[in-house]
Amino acid sequence: MISLAGRDIMHSWGKFVFTAMGLGLLIGVTLSMAGIYRGMVDDAKVLLDNSGADLWVVQKDTLGPYAESSSIYDDIWREIRGMPGVKQTANITYLTMQVRKSKEERDVRVMVTGVTPGEAGTPGWPPYLVAGRQITRSHYEAVADIASGFKLGEHIQIRRNQYTVVGLTRRMVSSNGDPMVFIPLKDAQEAQFLKDNDAIREQRRRTAENPAFNQPGMPGLLDTVIASQSTNPYVNAILVRIETGHAPEEVAESIRRWKRLTVYTRDQMEEILVGKLIATSAKQIAMFLVILSIVSSVIVAFIIYTLTLGKIREIAVLKLIGTKNRTIIGLIVQQSIALGLIGFVVGKISATLLMAPIFPKYVLLEPLDSVLGFIAVIMICILSSIIAIRVALKVDPAEAIGG
Repeated sequence: MISLAGRDIMHSWGKFVFTAMGLGLLIGVTLSMAGIYRGMVDDAKVLLDNSGADLWVVQKDTLGPYAESSSIYDDIWREIRGMPGVKQTANITYLTMQVRKSKEERDVRVMVTGVTPGEAGTPGWPPYLVAGRQITRSHYEAVADIASGFKLGEHIQIRRNQYTVVGLTRRMVSSNGDPMVFIPLKDAQEAQFLKDNDAIREQRRRTAENPAFNQPGMPGLLDTVIASQSTNPYVNAILVRIETGHAPEEVAESIRRWKRLTVYTRDQMEEILVGKLIATSAKQIAMFLVILSIVSSVIVAFIIYTLTLGKIREIAVLKLIGTKNRTIIGLIVQQSIALGLIGFVVGKISATLLMAPIFPKYVLLEPLDSVLGFIAVIMICILSSIIAIRVALKVDPAEAIGG
């Protein structure tokens, strides 16, 4: 029976192989889609791991700096630092924007991250570099992820200031897959919260014309208000590292009680990133996987049905000489499985060597997904052969030979 199925495949090898390759490309896309979702989840976990934080302190009743806007005063870190169980604190800002190389039109979407001055190991700092050094100056230096395409020594434009790339890191991306660019905190605060010069002048003019700030007997009030408008005492979050032996939830609850702020642990922040931010993408990817599975089933069913119609006379002869139905069923099923095996091999190779390396986001191809994909392909091929089997079993030997 195996040799019979093999001979039949060789007889129509051209159609069979091209169909298997087309099916393989669909399987490759399917595996890549699963890898994209895995990559998004892994990026989210790496983002949290690389932050070096155990707790995230954010604006009350918000979901934190990665999911939605958060703004808190930049001096609160001192108060939190003195609380029991807290080892280290650091302010941080996040701003997703377009950044371009100086004197070039091309720009790159990145997450600009403002880090507190300190040393390697400070929460928020990139944990390792693949080239260059960490930021040592208080202004106009940057460390960029290599996925941004920026190189050491290049100048990049962030708002109205230029920054020199002094270091390169790897796998430092946002939950959306945007490469991160680290700059000093004060520069990041200015980029995120400060208005441009025209807006500042207009704000000062409006303030000066406000009678409430020009009251007799209070000559310094206007200057004080204008000075306050020129500073940016806000950050998006405070990263907290706790002392060994203290439970994160206990320290978090203490901060919530005394500072009236929202605090998330590592597990809670992961739930926000994976369960809320990535959930919509997961549903979209799942829908694509269902559509691709249906398309693959239709392709397999059509080609096996076509091959079966092409050998009606041969099936009739087999039935005439007493061949059992299970032998004919086995012939068709083996052809379907062979089609699936070739398609899966082509798909796995195309996903690993062609699609994943060129995709703009991280694609994580898990072995378990490949195993499940292989099982699904075989099941789809077997089920798709049902129509062809029904046609084959209904063949009347006398009519087929006579025709």
